[in-house]
Amino acid sequence: MTPPFVLLVVAKAPVPGLAKTRLCPPATPAQAAGIAAAALLDTLDAVCAVPGALPVVAMTGDLGAAARGAEIGTALRGATVIPQRGWDFGARLANAHADAAAVHTGLPILQIGMDTPQVTPESLAAAAAPVLHHGHDSVLGPAADGGWWALGLAEPRHAQVLAGVPMSRDDTGERTLRALTASGLRPARAAELSDVDTMVDARAVAAACPGGRFARAVAAVGGQAVA
Repeated sequence: MTPPFVLLVVAKAPVPGLAKTRLCPPATPAQAAGIAAAALLDTLDAVCAVPGALPVVAMTGDLGAAARGAEIGTALRGATVIPQRGWDFGARLANAHADAAAVHTGLPILQIGMDTPQVTPESLAAAAAPVLHHGHDSVLGPAADGGWWALGLAEPRHAQVLAGVPMSRDDTGERTLRALTASGLRPARAAELSDVDTMVDARAVAAACPGGRFARAVAAVGGQAVA
């Protein structure tokens, strides 16, 4: 039996002109927001199907102005939604862990973003397994671009180290690992995934999950729409 744990998704409302702007061009702002929306929806589907997971979404942005906002709102009914807070992304991540821990006291947390829509219930369960089943105090899932896509903590209070880590850099993963080990943790390693920053990334990730909303949204760029 899988013990309960928090599966925390840190997400941004996919508002055209503000979401996934590095996809433009070739995507239009509306298409880029549609890709971001599809990524979030596919991610939420996977998260809500993980055995033992208690979904929490730390959200920022105006969902009312977002692409597929009504659909995202419906999907969020399966999760506890908390607002993001903090002066930069590292602080928002640290605070999201603290706030999720306040909702579900005493449970470990696996945190992901909305940029890896190729995740499945099985891959998320595998990422959480070192903490849930194998006695590790933490787990870090590296991203191909040098960042990270997943962080699991047996004790969510350790997420406070993220407030001092520069984010969105090609050494963010290594800096995060060093910060965790400096606090006394010994992180296990989860599988490496590619996240979505550029259209090259988006097409590669879409090829890895061809049946989802994300792949359809990516294929629509340049008139390559699929059913």
